[in-house]
Amino acid sequence: MLALPAEAKHNVGMKFPNLLATRNGRLATFFLLYITEGIPLGFAATALATQMRRQGVSAGAIGAFTAAIYLPWAFKWAMGPIVDVIASDRFGRRRIWILLMQLGMVASLFTLQSAGLSADVGLLTTLIIIHNVFAATQDIAIDALAVGTLKESERGLAGGLTFAGAYLGQAIGGSGALYLVQYIGFSNTYYFVAATILTVTVLVVLPLQEPLMERATAAGSGLARIGAEIGQFMRDVWGAFTSSRASLIGLFFAVLPAGAMALGLALVNTLAVDLGFDDARVAALNLWTTVSAAAGCVIGGWLSDRLGRRRALTLFIISMSPITLWLAWALWQAGWVMPVDESLRARMVVPAALISVFWLTSLLYSFANGLMYGARAALYMDVSNPRVAATQFTAYMALLNLGIAYSAKWQGWAVDRYGYPLTLLADSIIGLVCLVFLSAMGPITAHRTAVPAPKTD
Repeated sequence: MLALPAEAKHNVGMKFPNLLATRNGRLATFFLLYITEGIPLGFAATALATQMRRQGVSAGAIGAFTAAIYLPWAFKWAMGPIVDVIASDRFGRRRIWILLMQLGMVASLFTLQSAGLSADVGLLTTLIIIHNVFAATQDIAIDALAVGTLKESERGLAGGLTFAGAYLGQAIGGSGALYLVQYIGFSNTYYFVAATILTVTVLVVLPLQEPLMERATAAGSGLARIGAEIGQFMRDVWGAFTSSRASLIGLFFAVLPAGAMALGLALVNTLAVDLGFDDARVAALNLWTTVSAAAGCVIGGWLSDRLGRRRALTLFIISMSPITLWLAWALWQAGWVMPVDESLRARMVVPAALISVFWLTSLLYSFANGLMYGARAALYMDVSNPRVAATQFTAYMALLNLGIAYSAKWQGWAVDRYGYPLTLLADSIIGLVCLVFLSAMGPITAHRTAVPAPKTD
């Protein structure tokens, strides 16, 4: 990057309070930023998926649509080196990326609105991928900022709060939008989603002030210099991934599902519609499961600070399988095996006991899944080097999202062919395989945080 004058190497907007200067300010910052990540995911995976199912779209097609939502997140590692290298210390290395990507998210939402739900599923899928390219790139910058500014003693709680923020965002974008459908129509809920994102943009991102951090530098100018910096940077990244057994085996742990996943993906919304839930009941289910997951994230991160990352994660991952098996057994006992045809749905009588089990397992699973998310985020912060955080931490997170994407895909395919109970059974078993790699990671040694910015008059 071209060098800036010393007096220019500060973020603009210094008159605003520096949220990153205090512990509570840092925790609040990342909680609020993660809300903007969860809002569009909740809107797409809950509100859009529910409306698509009501229009007769198959479980398999919805599973593929949900997988497409996560694909940009699975391949966001490709943007990591660009976010790490191409940046301005004056406007904030991470802040400028967050700002631009949030504006892109809003613009792409309105493009999706213009297409409408009557558009071809392929077109909707393409547009949702474009939207999530902006969202995933924003996530790269937010995660890199977190790795570079959070202290080791804050990472467990911060990891829990960030995923709690993401779950809250999903509730706003999912439940919030579905609740509003009956009052303003589905098309107008796009304005609601865009407004919530822009609120965080104005109140948090614009006044954000970052500490200065070391980064790769190279001789030359223009594109040649940028290319040289990226080359030097990638050598640093390779060194970061191979610096310890934990950082290397963490790649394999990340690509596998961390526990049973079906009750946290589109399958639960598909099943809710098949069980006769209207929009208000789907919204209520999404709201309460999100609250449960958010609480789990905070508690899971806090517990991982005290029990140790691997021990806590092992307990949390195992806990999701019995819950998933309980729902599978209840569905099998009730004879509720295959997806229900749209023309028959209104005439189906659902046993009250099955509805109760569905609600209870959904809530318990969400809490256990939240425990896992809070602890896992902290683990990957520990093994990531702040100097290359936008690439290393992002690579881990991308692999996690790849696991979500292929899980959503195969589960939608399996439900259409083998039904809900067998899909849930397979999911509860596959989710335990990752424990082999978690055990092999060995002791986790955390990296130090970023170099603080010099004080200014």
